[in-house]
Amino acid sequence: MDHDSSPSAVDRITPAQAHRRQAEGVLLIDVRESHERALGGAEGSTGVSRAELEANPDAVIPTRSTPVMLICQVGGRSLQAAQSLVEAGFRAVCSVDGGTDRWVAEGLPVSAVEGDVDFHERYSRHLRLPEVGEAGQRRLHDARVAIVGAGGLGSPAAYYLAAAGVGSLVLADDDVVDRSNLQRQILHTDARVGVPKVESARIALNALNPSVDVDAFPERIGAGNVERLIASADVVIDGADNFPARYLLNDACVQLRKPLVYGAVHRFEGQVSVFDAGRHRGDAPCYRCLFPEPPPPESAPNCAEAGVLGVVPGVIGLLQATEAIKLILGLGDPLRGRLLHFDALAMRFRETRLHADPQCPVCTPGTPFPGYIDYARFCAGQ
Repeated sequence: MDHDSSPSAVDRITPAQAHRRQAEGVLLIDVRESHERALGGAEGSTGVSRAELEANPDAVIPTRSTPVMLICQVGGRSLQAAQSLVEAGFRAVCSVDGGTDRWVAEGLPVSAVEGDVDFHERYSRHLRLPEVGEAGQRRLHDARVAIVGAGGLGSPAAYYLAAAGVGSLVLADDDVVDRSNLQRQILHTDARVGVPKVESARIALNALNPSVDVDAFPERIGAGNVERLIASADVVIDGADNFPARYLLNDACVQLRKPLVYGAVHRFEGQVSVFDAGRHRGDAPCYRCLFPEPPPPESAPNCAEAGVLGVVPGVIGLLQATEAIKLILGLGDPLRGRLLHFDALAMRFRETRLHADPQCPVCTPGTPFPGYIDYARFCAGQ
């Protein structure tokens, strides 16, 4: 054994030494997290996370004098846990140098892999986050997000949501892939020019994460299909590029009590917010509170007319995906009541506070839903 000169030093042993002692009946405790242990470890070890062990060592170790060996992935956590046990009065504790990695490299017997290997490998970095963990990852897997538009905003949003493990994505877009899309719409490829965007997106998303269920609807959203497309969603992402679709989505989300993650881009700038008035009437604003009336068409040209720097939709779509994940997991402070502006040329973000409009015809508390209107005429000022 190697010994340190400090009075509470922890003995360190090699995996081979640990294996021999284990055969003699010495307790070996694997202090990694459950998702790490599911991928295999030292055969015959007892799995107890470091936090659980340090919180209640007496539930695992019979007496203060019981010999015990601790192992983790590479040796750091087990050494720290062993130090804590020594300081708590346990007198026969040692740590396995090199941890499970060295144990495996030396050809010592390992336990069989448990459970869903793909799940634990694919989402290992999420599983390491205490704020997410296995329970949060399961919530993402069970979630359904509707994305209206599979273009500049929908592409990065859908891509990162699929990568994050959101189990079900609804994509609605009636357009086909055009070569001019490829400068910013990263779900699509040159080989799929002419293919419906939702089908091209489905191919890309399932190639990234085959476990994601992609419901592709080659439809233009309208009053007749909006509720069918978003009714089962936990979160709705606005990836539309026109005002009629945005007002329609807003009204439907208020009516159905769905959080709407809004995004828009123009040339070198973009903005994003969360409109959640359906669930927080009177407190959170809706899109109509921000824009009671649409701007005239000449003051808000679309990307085809005004152009857009290709990375700007990527930034905004990524922020939309971030907000959707936060809403699903109940993490952090969503952009509810806040409009985030992004200026790519200045590389600057700024924030505008938003408030619910007490005169809003859609989200004012106690106001009955007025029904869907002719949004194209409304936005044309007729």
